[in-house]
Amino acid sequence: MLDRIKAEVLAVRIIPNVDESLAAQYGLKPGFRSIGMLTTTIDDIGYTALDEGTKRAEVEVVYARSFYAGASHASGPLSGEFIGIIAGPNPDEVRSGIEAIEHTIQYDAFFEALNADRTHALYAHVVARTGSYLSRLAGIEEGEPLAYLIAPPLEAMYGLDAALKAADVRLVKLFCPPSETNFGGGLLTGTQSACRAAADAFRESIIGIAKQPVAY
Repeated sequence: MLDRIKAEVLAVRIIPNVDESLAAQYGLKPGFRSIGMLTTTIDDIGYTALDEGTKRAEVEVVYARSFYAGASHASGPLSGEFIGIIAGPNPDEVRSGIEAIEHTIQYDAFFEALNADRTHALYAHVVARTGSYLSRLAGIEEGEPLAYLIAPPLEAMYGLDAALKAADVRLVKLFCPPSETNFGGGLLTGTQSACRAAADAFRESIIGIAKQPVAY
């Protein structure tokens, strides 16, 4: 079993009644005037957690971006490698969304280390039921299962091929390397069991590369 690498929430703020000009820039829908924002040390965990927030509260994701070069080269101590912003009709709903996001980051989503110093890692996370954010990103219906697969560039492309051949899944979003954080990967959909089989194949193929990187 690979060691887990958890993300850390670095900063959180809620604005109960956001300025009208900012609301317009974020494209907030009528009645949504409260926003919550947070930064984390790992972007893909942040995206996964934002989606969970949309399932637990009346909120939607209005902004989510990775920062260039990753947390090791962050612009400040509270920047990390990701910012996410959600909006809702009132502060209570936004607070509930933030709490769901924080819970996912703390307990449910994690990278896995391929070496002792944790500098080589992968993300093979299965979302049993997507919320509004990942569904929109993947172009699928809300509530569909999703395999969220991320790794360093070569490992990601090789692993995706193994995942697609291992189960009855289809690729709905490709993250061509390099991403802002110099990784790559994709989103696959199918039944929940198929997504888990695909994630397992992705993981095992990359473990093989880590053990013998030039033995092709």
